[in-house]
Amino acid sequence: MERRPQPRLRRVQLLNLARALCAAPLLVVAQPATAQTVEDSQLWWQLNAVAPLSKTVRLTLEQIGRLSDDEGGLYQTEVGTLLGYKANSHVELGFGYRRVGGHNGQRDADEDRIRQHVILTFGRFTGRFRVDERFRDDRPGVGIRIRPLLRYNLPIGRTKGLAAFYSHESFFLPNTTVFQRSGYERMRNIVGVTLPIAKGVSADMGYLNQYRFARAGGRAQMVHALTVQMTLSMTPHPTPKLDD
Repeated sequence: MERRPQPRLRRVQLLNLARALCAAPLLVVAQPATAQTVEDSQLWWQLNAVAPLSKTVRLTLEQIGRLSDDEGGLYQTEVGTLLGYKANSHVELGFGYRRVGGHNGQRDADEDRIRQHVILTFGRFTGRFRVDERFRDDRPGVGIRIRPLLRYNLPIGRTKGLAAFYSHESFFLPNTTVFQRSGYERMRNIVGVTLPIAKGVSADMGYLNQYRFARAGGRAQMVHALTVQMTLSMTPHPTPKLDD
């Protein structure tokens, strides 16, 4: 007679799967010794409000905050707007602006960003190709950043909107300026769950792992973060599920 897995065993298996998914991309790159990697525990949050301007155009207002153990609290905030155009059921184009502010002595993080992206949605997969132009307050030049992202959503049960997800995002710097050096800079991996809270309101909660490669003689950096993203959407068409 076949025995069914016990609930405790299932939870252990799911936890091991989450760890493996976040660690898998790191296996394809050379890893420095653990002693050479600086690690930090953080809390990231994002609030989004999405309003329709027409049947195909929508406006998104964003607010982001990040807390760090190593930095002693709040170290970065971001406020931005994004204009999205839904070309068809699979393709959306976006253009926006974001202001980034540093706190707790992190003034070198102050910058303005212009953003453009294309979002592709096919079934459970959503991909985004984003390009940022970065303008620092204290240094000249324009830093270009390319950020491809892929996310997989897995519906859970019969509750509409309830899903587990995994996402991977890479950061490539195609040019060198006084504040950035070209190359593959970092990767972000998130495993979590999307929770429907009310009509038009949802939350993404999960574990985020960010790895910055050792570059220019510096040490590699790894962030372990609890990430929470709340979205209020008043649009008639579904909002692509992506984290920033």
